[in-house]
Amino acid sequence: MQHLSPVGCRLSCRVASHRIARRWLGLVRHLAACLLLLAALGPAHAQTTTSQPSLPAVPTPTELGPLARPGGSANPDTAALRRHLRQAASLQTGYHDSAALAEYQAALKINPQEYESLWRAAVLSVRIGNRYTDETRKAAYFGEARRYAEQALALAPTAGESNYALALALFSQAGLLNARDRLRLFKELQNPVMLAAARRPDLPEAWQLLGRWHYRVAHYNALEKLFSRVFLGGAPRSASTDQAIAALEKARALAPERIQYTYDLARIYKYQGHHRRYAIALLQRAVRQPTYTSEDLIMNRLCEQLLAPMQRAATRRDRRHARWYQHLRARPRLVPLAAPATLGPPAP
Repeated sequence: MQHLSPVGCRLSCRVASHRIARRWLGLVRHLAACLLLLAALGPAHAQTTTSQPSLPAVPTPTELGPLARPGGSANPDTAALRRHLRQAASLQTGYHDSAALAEYQAALKINPQEYESLWRAAVLSVRIGNRYTDETRKAAYFGEARRYAEQALALAPTAGESNYALALALFSQAGLLNARDRLRLFKELQNPVMLAAARRPDLPEAWQLLGRWHYRVAHYNALEKLFSRVFLGGAPRSASTDQAIAALEKARALAPERIQYTYDLARIYKYQGHHRRYAIALLQRAVRQPTYTSEDLIMNRLCEQLLAPMQRAATRRDRRHARWYQHLRARPRLVPLAAPATLGPPAP
């Protein structure tokens, strides 16, 4: 057995103490970072990232078409129930959302497990809540929407409509929460938003939500990434900007007349940097589209506000490039000098 000298013992003890000190220092730094993170994420409504690109779009009954009624409905249909559903669909087609919501609520009084009334009431509650500027009213409508969506999800856990309604309600609630709860909600959003697009690939609103979720999660800042890693088991790894663009392009292909999809897509292309000219072309097309509702008018104005500075920046960039090109053409060309003649042997 090898014995260490007193000097060697002191050196080994010093190395061990340094290792322990480094471990404790790392732990203290980690705890300090967590405390700073909680302090930074703590205040309510502290927006640490960009705001939501636009209000989520809401499908109309004509776009969704006939739906198969899930087997979870307990009570049989009655004449009064069918009358409320027909009236609600007619009102929603005419953009009378509050009256349509009242009809769906009346249908739910007859049959509390009527699937179509539940998920459509959730979607309409979000749409109505988005029109208020008072956060208390917004929160009330979004909370009611979430309750309707969760009841619909209990009846049809894998259906596209119920998952879309829940994803829409959660995404709307996220804008009213503090940063910590918002990150937890985005983690919870992953399954319903992906299932909605997978089960209803014909629904452009589901693709819009999926694209916005991908972009939002893919652009977490450093504090949000640290909080997700420490307290939420990590941020969702499947989110990416490319998938956000693909999902929004899919939504725009399904409903090219919807200005919301063009606006969201143009914002992403603008922040990408090298696609700004395509973003300008998208916005120019969007501002020429007709507006039918107050939401369309708001989106049209947002497109105009986003387009104007981008056009000015593009004009300045083109002028700089033109001046640079003219300067290059005006520069005199350098004529290469002739090679010096080599000296031959002296003449005899």
